[in-house]
Amino acid sequence: MNNRYKKSEDYLARALKTVPLGSQTFSKSKTQLPEGISPFFASKGNGAYLWDVDGNQYVDFANSLAAITLGYNDPDVNKAVMEQFQNGTIYSLAHELEFKVAEKIVEMVPCAEMVRFGKNGSDATAGSIRLARAYTKRDHVLVCGYHGWQDWYIGSTTRDLGVPQVVKDLTHKFIYNDINTLESKLNELKGKVAAVILEPVNVVAPENDFLQKVKELTHKHGAVLIFDETITGFRYANGGAQEFFGVIPDLATFGKGLANGYPVSAIAGKAEIMKLMEEIFFSFTFGGETLSLAASYAVLNKLQREPVIKTLFETGERIINQLNQLISEFKLEQIFSVSGYPVWSFFIIKDTDQFNSWELKTLLLQEMFVNGIFTIGTHNISYSHSEKDIEQLIGSYRKYFEKVKIGLETNSLKGLLQREPLKPLFKVR
Repeated sequence: MNNRYKKSEDYLARALKTVPLGSQTFSKSKTQLPEGISPFFASKGNGAYLWDVDGNQYVDFANSLAAITLGYNDPDVNKAVMEQFQNGTIYSLAHELEFKVAEKIVEMVPCAEMVRFGKNGSDATAGSIRLARAYTKRDHVLVCGYHGWQDWYIGSTTRDLGVPQVVKDLTHKFIYNDINTLESKLNELKGKVAAVILEPVNVVAPENDFLQKVKELTHKHGAVLIFDETITGFRYANGGAQEFFGVIPDLATFGKGLANGYPVSAIAGKAEIMKLMEEIFFSFTFGGETLSLAASYAVLNKLQREPVIKTLFETGERIINQLNQLISEFKLEQIFSVSGYPVWSFFIIKDTDQFNSWELKTLLLQEMFVNGIFTIGTHNISYSHSEKDIEQLIGSYRKYFEKVKIGLETNSLKGLLQREPLKPLFKVR
């Protein structure tokens, strides 16, 4: 065992006795972090930095799975939350923050005429599907991307254990940037599709007016178009990816960027559809919890007041440019590339004749962690990242590429990779 992570390893052994996988989130568990060469438990975060329980400091480019956009411990968010904390977190009545945050979302998001809150992205996506089914009086759903843990969606993936077959049969996939796969499914299920839901952008950019064509086809077939903006919302633009790309859905779901790490999500959209919230059941004891709403109100106001999105793009652009130059310098273009947009980019690893991508990713994580960078293979930019942080990231990639070169030249990762490589969780994109 690596002494660098001794306390993390001890905590993991203890956690596994009472917590399946030792974490509440798959992406923070040993399925995605190789044992023996990874931190597993955080102690604190501040700005762009994360500390593990062993006292190791990292520049964080995961940012709590893209939930942190301003940076950890943001002073404006802290102030708003602490002021609200003095008055309580939840009451026997609704609170004004519920409509104040809703008004702010309506002000900022193009599709938003009415808003309803949940706690997780999965709450919002599941609620949007229920709304679409109620509105259209249809049952089938077409999906593209990742939309949470609930039965209606996860039954369409390989993580479908426990989902009834009758539920699985109602959800169907189509392929991003392949409009023919959507059209084919809509024709196959003519008159039965309630909703088309997709992440408006993920690893690759939309091509050939893909999003506009999705909207046109969806409406042609009488279905509701839903953009899952759990990640893209308040990251690509103040009004989300729908503002960025200029394609307005009927409904949109938000989560990670809404409150800089506080648990709140939202469904927003046309009043005609959203009014059905009065008829369907979408209700939470903690749906109006005020600390998260206070955080959200502070975040949204800061987005309007300061150049947050502009800064995220500028920071991410420097990372992409410098990383591409480094890949070229090491002549590793056949294995590595960078995809996505500056605010949320992806380090792509391909299989080689010698090593598969999971072996190379495990080596990446091992080297990044030991060099003080926390990443899971993406660059989730925050407003707190500095030029110095970028330099540390690029320097860590340089050290990683040097080891990859050794592995390729010796045809072996033995002595480089200190633990067994990761295995894939499940593929959704």
